[in-house]
Amino acid sequence: MNKATIQSQRGFTMIELLVVLVILGLLAGLVGPKMFGKVDNAKVKTVQTQIKMLKSALQTYRLDVGEYPSTQEGLAAINKKPDSPKAKQNWQGPYLSEKVPLDPWGNPYQYRREPNGEEDITLYSLGADGKPGGEGLDADIGLATE
Repeated sequence: MNKATIQSQRGFTMIELLVVLVILGLLAGLVGPKMFGKVDNAKVKTVQTQIKMLKSALQTYRLDVGEYPSTQEGLAAINKKPDSPKAKQNWQGPYLSEKVPLDPWGNPYQYRREPNGEEDITLYSLGADGKPGGEGLDADIGLATE
């Protein structure tokens, strides 16, 4: 091999590698937050869609049985016949093709049967923090949240 061939095969210098890493870091700093914001918005939309799906299943249950499941029976009554006399006689479920989903943050949906104005049920997700109340992504999302 001659000297010209050896020089044409040299690699990147340490400074060139550092410049590339700095540029990649700057790009990640600009693009990353925008992408994470979209993920958070998608989780909120997923909650809204799942609440609508669960509400529809609960309304079908109510049409068959004559009332919503009790707070004690909870959302499990959508897929498994509860022990109440009305349900034993009129239950036509399961009302969902799969098990009751968790919210996008991995927490169970909150359900209560109680008069609250428009509906006789309260159905919601506790939000990203998994605790009642909160603001922004930590806010409760659903039907008749307080």
